[in-house]
Amino acid sequence: MGNSAVPLDDGGVDRGLDLVGQVLLDGRPNDRRARSPGSRRVLVQQRDELVGELDEDLLASHDHMMAYVPTWDAPAAHGPRRERHGPVSRLDGVKRVALLGATGSIGRQALDIIDAHPGLELCAVAAGSRGEEVEQIARDRDVRHISIGGSPPLDALVQASEPDVVLNAVVGFAGLPATLAAIEGGIDLALANKESLVAAGALALAAQERGGGRILPVDSEHSAVFQCLEGRLPETVDTLVLTASGGPFRGRVRDELIDVTPADALAHPTWSMGPKITVDSATLMNKGLELIEAHFLFGLPYSRIEVVVHPTSVVHSLVRFRDGAALAHLGYPDMRVPISFALTYPERAPTPIPPLDLASGLTLEFRAPDEEAFPCLRLAREAGEAGGTAPCVLNAANEVAVAAFLAGELSFLGIAEVVERTLDALEAPAARDLHGLVEIDAESRRTAQALTRELVP
Repeated sequence: MGNSAVPLDDGGVDRGLDLVGQVLLDGRPNDRRARSPGSRRVLVQQRDELVGELDEDLLASHDHMMAYVPTWDAPAAHGPRRERHGPVSRLDGVKRVALLGATGSIGRQALDIIDAHPGLELCAVAAGSRGEEVEQIARDRDVRHISIGGSPPLDALVQASEPDVVLNAVVGFAGLPATLAAIEGGIDLALANKESLVAAGALALAAQERGGGRILPVDSEHSAVFQCLEGRLPETVDTLVLTASGGPFRGRVRDELIDVTPADALAHPTWSMGPKITVDSATLMNKGLELIEAHFLFGLPYSRIEVVVHPTSVVHSLVRFRDGAALAHLGYPDMRVPISFALTYPERAPTPIPPLDLASGLTLEFRAPDEEAFPCLRLAREAGEAGGTAPCVLNAANEVAVAAFLAGELSFLGIAEVVERTLDALEAPAARDLHGLVEIDAESRRTAQALTRELVP
């Protein structure tokens, strides 16, 4: 899994120069956009000038030149080592962004990041509802490709808009087709839709193997792990530690959760998020979904991925290494940081977030999660370890149960009960393709809805 520098053969320099010329001439390998003959002549001149600037002594010693690839080669986070078929770079330096889920919390913050960065350009925008808002976003930014309520489908939108990066901030299973379309098309995917990997981790990795698109995690925890692992040999990694704020009910025992309301659950102490993910944070299901996502992103077994409660949300994740050392990613809890990191990777563009003030009296407190009071974390780990489509069943049942809770039809403790009973009721064989997975998702939702009606007072 680790990388080593690979010497180029005698033809390596020539092929390297050919690649430089190809990128300069076409903007990106296999670019489908036509360029005018005049602009092409300019690009030929620019290519020749660049090649001419290469040091002749370096070229003379080409037998010793080394090709570098990133050291950490996790299955999804960096993508497989192969030529990517989709957009790679643009001569003008502008990165085209397709924003899916534009009217949600992540989407709105992403718009602030895109608007503030001269190197980012919105090329497509989508949302499940709020059509007037989507149209206004498009008009304000001269965007021609839009999707409202799934029309056109998100995967078709991705293909038509030819983005350099897709930010998938769609909530739930509905974001899966766009995830698969991006990575199979060789397009960078800034992934905020964790359900894509939870429900379809194996299918997503297979799509990535075929297309070569990178997955750049937007969840703050996975973004933190991604950054801590860069440049590290996989065999040096011992464990990953994901941190959880504990949500609004941190410290309560099970009996104290019987009568909590949706308003109580939506009062998150540190993060500003959408309603579904905020309830997931309150049940600790969000951390369970992130546990499964981390397994697929970084290729570690569940036994080497831990979860701890960290109330201040300053440490976003830690990586422990075999020598006893640990690296942690710290910062104020603001989603604009991981959004910007993913959209501008590897640039690490500036954001308006202030640097961490270590002299301000920060408290770094950690404790084990209470899985008796918050059983969703245990259920997620068990589903992940069971494999097959158990994570898909878990996700579907949770989406149904959370919607019923927010509608006042199900108790807070009923969320975990619906999820557990749905998992117990259904077989969860591996899905061979997206169609099979969609059928499992639908069956899981029908079962969860029936179980929810049984629990309604």
